[in-house]
Amino acid sequence: MKLIIGNKNYSSWSLRGWLAAKQSGLSFDELTVHIDGDDWQTIRQEQDEFQPSAGKVPVLWDGDTVVWDSLAMLEYLADKVGRDRYWPKTDEARGMARAMVAEMHSSFIALRRNCPMNIRARVAVELEDATRADIVRILGLWAEARARFGKGGPYLFGTFSAADIFYAPIVCRFVTYGIGVPGFAQTYMQAIWEHDWMQQWVAGALAEEWTISQFEVGETA
Repeated sequence: MKLIIGNKNYSSWSLRGWLAAKQSGLSFDELTVHIDGDDWQTIRQEQDEFQPSAGKVPVLWDGDTVVWDSLAMLEYLADKVGRDRYWPKTDEARGMARAMVAEMHSSFIALRRNCPMNIRARVAVELEDATRADIVRILGLWAEARARFGKGGPYLFGTFSAADIFYAPIVCRFVTYGIGVPGFAQTYMQAIWEHDWMQQWVAGALAEEWTISQFEVGETA
């Protein structure tokens, strides 16, 4: 398999796709591209298989199969290796996990806009009211998942799962912008941040040399 991702510092969806691929346990080649650069445009022109992605990342290329969109990618990989690797086993936990992932996939627009992904930065930014509402909603979801289903480990549903994959970029944003969170959320964020795969991703982000100005927001804290 080949996984096409964008800049590690800024691309939250690439992080989700990459974590989903790591969770599968399958080997894959990783190709990082600058989606606004000539290299990505050349690849797209030379490889017709990438055209359905509309130039977006991540893209998973598995033989003759091309999957774009991080949630579709996660589900495709779950079908290959077993759904229990990604989703909780009980109906109650699995139902909540699916709803949380779907909400993350389609919502929290204010937070995305007000606090763009930027792993290297530590900045102060004025939070909009809609952003604060997004943060409260996310913390509420985390609290409920941990209280109801998190007894088996440090993650939202105990063991590392699809929900953690999809909320990992939120952890990055909270770290970047110094978002104050209650103790249970600090503990959860620490577990995500210290996960071996996250540390690999963060190291890759820190090693990148290019900057995308539109994602550089606020004053250095």
